[in-house]
Amino acid sequence: MEVFYLYLSLFLSIFLLITKFLLHQTKNYPPKPPSLPIIGHLRLLKPPLHQTLQSLSQKYGPIFSLRVGRQSFLVLSSPSAVEDCFTKNDILFANRPRSTAGDLMSYDHTSIMTAPYGHLWRSLRRLTTVEIFSQISLNKSSSAREEVVRSLVRQVIKGPEKADLIYAFGVLVFNMTTRMACGKDYIEDEIFATDLGRQRLKEAKETLSPLAILNLCDYFPVLRLFGFRDLEKRLIRLQRKRDEFISSLIDEFRQNRVAPFNFKKGKTLVETLLSIQESEPEFYSDNVIKSIIQIMFVGGTDTSASTMEWTMSLLLSHPEELQKLRRQIDDQVGHDRLLKDSDLPMLPYLRCIISEALRLYPVAPLLIPHFSSQDCTIKGYHIPRGTTLMVNAWAIHRDPNVWDEPTKFKPERFEVTVVDRQKEGFKYLPFGVGRRACPGSPLAIRAVSLVIGTLVHCFNWERVGEEPVDTSLGSGASFSKSKPLEAVWTPRPVMSRLLSQL
Repeated sequence: MEVFYLYLSLFLSIFLLITKFLLHQTKNYPPKPPSLPIIGHLRLLKPPLHQTLQSLSQKYGPIFSLRVGRQSFLVLSSPSAVEDCFTKNDILFANRPRSTAGDLMSYDHTSIMTAPYGHLWRSLRRLTTVEIFSQISLNKSSSAREEVVRSLVRQVIKGPEKADLIYAFGVLVFNMTTRMACGKDYIEDEIFATDLGRQRLKEAKETLSPLAILNLCDYFPVLRLFGFRDLEKRLIRLQRKRDEFISSLIDEFRQNRVAPFNFKKGKTLVETLLSIQESEPEFYSDNVIKSIIQIMFVGGTDTSASTMEWTMSLLLSHPEELQKLRRQIDDQVGHDRLLKDSDLPMLPYLRCIISEALRLYPVAPLLIPHFSSQDCTIKGYHIPRGTTLMVNAWAIHRDPNVWDEPTKFKPERFEVTVVDRQKEGFKYLPFGVGRRACPGSPLAIRAVSLVIGTLVHCFNWERVGEEPVDTSLGSGASFSKSKPLEAVWTPRPVMSRLLSQL
């Protein structure tokens, strides 16, 4: 009898394997490179990953699949494939893949970046859109950004002729964020040019810079059992530092509070969030509030500074475009005051330059991964539930079938009407796509435009030496340059009187 059951179980196992194989054969799956047992395609994934995937797409097509450990990936490198995902199947791809970093660093997945698609995420999205990134909210916070930019101009004037722009941009974006969050600078003018200022910025970036969304432990869970590279311990320590930083901003406000909050009169993000918490304490817990403030720093500091650096690098390499921008600013603003946030709509060429910089150097070249909650079909291919979706914005932005002279800096390509821009479809994706696209894009565009416009308006800029500006890519999640940008500045004669009064 035992032998009978043994043969029966063996027969059933073989039957199920054959059935699964035949069902797999009847479905049309995306093409994929040859893989190895267990590790799958891991050996192919060499840095920089966006360029590696671009090369693979040239061989296997704009839609192909990969497998790393237990996880399957779908890689898209064409606007039509992206459109198919985020029009017909947007809700199916509205989740993010679970990860070790997300589990340990998102306040129990109450962050808008990692929260599962559902009521919590929709509430967080609505809150951030209305209270932080809406036109009304951005207009209210414009004075904070203008004050920080004015401070940057003063520091440039007081500093050496060879400006360390990446440090200046780093200080600026952290000060902008803390001004909006709690009404104060993170690095005051008095310590800007000191070692203490540089040390504070270094510590802030180490604590609040974005991390890779996924890591090897997410593909090979057995590694977590062996404490692979002490990953979990390091993430826990990092999150503890982040929490201490954010909690200090909230606690300082609570300690200085002398009267009940007034929701309509709230001036800072912390005040607004605590006002909302008083009206709905069960939903807007301390963790929810801290997750919102955390994403402001993690998602908006390094990325904005990197975009400023790439934009200035491109302008230094293209002096004709820089002069064209300066003429437009002079015509609209004059020489008796600094550029204001309210001037930006009158400077369309500035917006074109920022858009072109983001096309060539998107801060998230592979966007943030999505995750399929159900089986679906993309361009005729069967995509199983539980597939991680990666959109190669870098490849799409540099596709010669999509863009004319894709590797050339041509801001004029964005001089189009609103109708023309709508026709662009899914070929321009610097802030993501679909319902989980970055809600902070309006703030990022305003901040970068104000900084770049002000620097061009106030100073003449030249490269350091005769060598072209280095445009090689660095590592890290924020897509920075490998060599920090330095530039030589001189005050513009027509702006001397104004600059002397700052």
